[in-house]
Amino acid sequence: MSAAAAKAKRAVRRPVSIASFAQSENVRRDDQHNEVEMLMPVVAEVFANIGITKNDIDFICSGSSDYLIGGPFSFVTALDAVGVWPPMPESHTEMDGAWALYEAWVLLQEGEIDAALVYSFGRSSPGNLNEILALQLDPYYLAPLWPDPVSVAALQARALIDAGKGSEEDFAAIASRSRKDALSNPKAQVAHDIPVETLLRDEYVVSPLRRHTLPPITDGAAAMVLAAGDKAREWSDKPVWITGFDHRIETHSLGGRDLTSSPSTAKAADVAGVADGPIDVAELHAPFAHQEIILKEALGLDDGVTINPSGGALAANPIMSAGLIRIGEAAARIASGQAARAVAHATSGPCLQQNLVCVLEGE
Repeated sequence: MSAAAAKAKRAVRRPVSIASFAQSENVRRDDQHNEVEMLMPVVAEVFANIGITKNDIDFICSGSSDYLIGGPFSFVTALDAVGVWPPMPESHTEMDGAWALYEAWVLLQEGEIDAALVYSFGRSSPGNLNEILALQLDPYYLAPLWPDPVSVAALQARALIDAGKGSEEDFAAIASRSRKDALSNPKAQVAHDIPVETLLRDEYVVSPLRRHTLPPITDGAAAMVLAAGDKAREWSDKPVWITGFDHRIETHSLGGRDLTSSPSTAKAADVAGVADGPIDVAELHAPFAHQEIILKEALGLDDGVTINPSGGALAANPIMSAGLIRIGEAAARIASGQAARAVAHATSGPCLQQNLVCVLEGE
């Protein structure tokens, strides 16, 4: 399919807007609330923002992981945060909430529904992430070795340095900029203004990754309302439209792919139409600092694009919600008039294994 044909195909999609977005405070540990109690104020806020209730929604979709919580079917219990009566169609993805958003978007495209609630939650603090995240690796060759996520990411960072695509100074610069930008984000967990030279004096966690290049351990939740048809303009005077959406996956075997590039992100960006117009803001789900370099190249972003003005996942990384938050933060920039067109990215799995790209535009 030619670029012109692909653009024409995207143009006939049903317009879907992000009508409302809310997120909890991102904290290192929340021992005071269970998952339902974390979600309840977020769901209440996302409805209150546009003056609706659950009765105005046609579909609910959530994203979470039972491995983080340590109990089966945790998403069923989480429905208490929305209200289980009267019942309505509901679904769940064992993925970041960005993929739950994609499922809801597909139903809106098909015309089955006109409005949807999407939410996600993740508490990383209760369990041992080194053990939990090792379980997502190739079960035959990698998982039995129990490599921790930092060591796996360090292999990618080393490959990037060896390929001449980045340096430890570059990683520190990304971390410094991201957490400085997070000072203006009231929901950020880690925010400070520390120069690159100071960061480079940090000790290695796993060479070549130092502490500042790693994501924080975060407990948090987020929610979003999607609207199509008349509801989109009824609920917002300045709708933020999803104009492109796609997700792709890399091979499960880390040894079977080039860790310094992300062809799945590039393909998703092409299908979503990132290059159809100028991008003002990009919210990239890069849990490790060096991954921003890979994603920026895959998305074809130039130096004029503002990257992660919220601070990104280096400022707060609630697993299973960080990707959805990237989309919400990008939408907020458009809603506030700070951007006309933005791209948001979400990832899941080791070394950018699964990638989702969402293009957003204002009126």
